[in-house]
Amino acid sequence: QVQLVESGGGLVQPGGSLRLSCAASGRFFRISAMGWHRRAPGKQRELVASITSAGSTNYANSVKGRFTISRDNAKNTVYLQMNSLKPEATAVYYCNALGIDVNSWGQGTQVTVSS
Repeated sequence: QVQLVESGGGLVQPGGSLRLSCAASGRFFRISAMGWHRRAPGKQRELVASITSAGSTNYANSVKGRFTISRDNAKNTVYLQMNSLKPEATAVYYCNALGIDVNSWGQGTQVTVSS
């Protein structure tokens, strides 16, 4: 089992920045990829960004150029740096880990972009 704990959400004004963190514990050596998803009010959950164990990244078109996903293997932590935030980024953000017998989700962290 892999446990994930997110942090870093909060309230930010449009144009501002936030950095989300996702710390993994447990059988993290089984993880091959990690990602950030979000669920906005009244919408389905969507993939925001992902990163493989080799460092390959993938982003939703709506966040390209503004969000950056990274990982610190020594700390078993994945980050999502979010810049130039827009109100439509308001959502609960979830961390996900995939791998051998692994499909774990964090509890979610709320991000609200509002003036």
